[in-house]
Amino acid sequence: MRRALLSFATGFGLLAAPLTAEAAGDARDTEACAGCEALLELAAANPKRSADRARDAARHPVESMAFFGVRPDMKVGEYAPGGEWYSRFLGLYLGQQGKLVGLFFNPDTPAFSDKMRTGIAASAAKYPQDVATFTGLPATRFSAMTLKDVPADQKGTFDRILIPRMLHNMLQWNNADSELKTMRDLLKPNGLIGIEQHRAKADAPFAYADGSKGYLRQADVVKLMELNGFELVRASEINANPKDSANWPEGVWTLPPSLALKDQDRAKYQAIGESDRMTLLFRKRP
Repeated sequence: MRRALLSFATGFGLLAAPLTAEAAGDARDTEACAGCEALLELAAANPKRSADRARDAARHPVESMAFFGVRPDMKVGEYAPGGEWYSRFLGLYLGQQGKLVGLFFNPDTPAFSDKMRTGIAASAAKYPQDVATFTGLPATRFSAMTLKDVPADQKGTFDRILIPRMLHNMLQWNNADSELKTMRDLLKPNGLIGIEQHRAKADAPFAYADGSKGYLRQADVVKLMELNGFELVRASEINANPKDSANWPEGVWTLPPSLALKDQDRAKYQAIGESDRMTLLFRKRP
């Protein structure tokens, strides 16, 4: 499989060779990953992503991962992989030099039913093989854990943790503080958390921006992270969508990909596209 990937890279005029020490940097380097974009583009163009690529124009995986400074030799945790769209992309990018770890909810969260707890355990158990099957790389290149009873040898070992479109659920389940604190323990000193989150208007009322509609105010997200031991490094408009009014009665699920209303206005929501999203990078404070 490595030979096939190298051949594919050569066809693009690129080789997926290890980066130099200067280009690789470490978790303390908060600059965007300027030396990595070519390799991210290579992962994005992989033929295995033919079905996933339709959403790249809305989700900007190359630009987002470059902004988060994700390098191909890093240990990266993806929180709540869910449908594994990002996992498949990251598996191709990290699978040869780095380490991708699926981080699943602490199943002891009181808001979870027994059925949800069973589902969390099952998802974590199959995650490494899911990513391995997609990438064609050995399952040993990937791993997963729930945020309950994190092994001591995993603490302080992660370069990056990514939280794509999940903070609203964490607030609704009342586990945001506990999950963020556990993720903070997993990060190396000065390690970074990258957040992509549906964005409410700055003056949105609490009833709309409490997570129940999927949208959060950017200022509130920054405060939440500060309270849990992080500081904002930078923000980006990579995933902004000015066509999203962020005031839908049915919340973010009105828009693609959910299209929850299923009514005569479906074409209107398709034309708007996916939600307006903040893209933020935070550093673990000493």
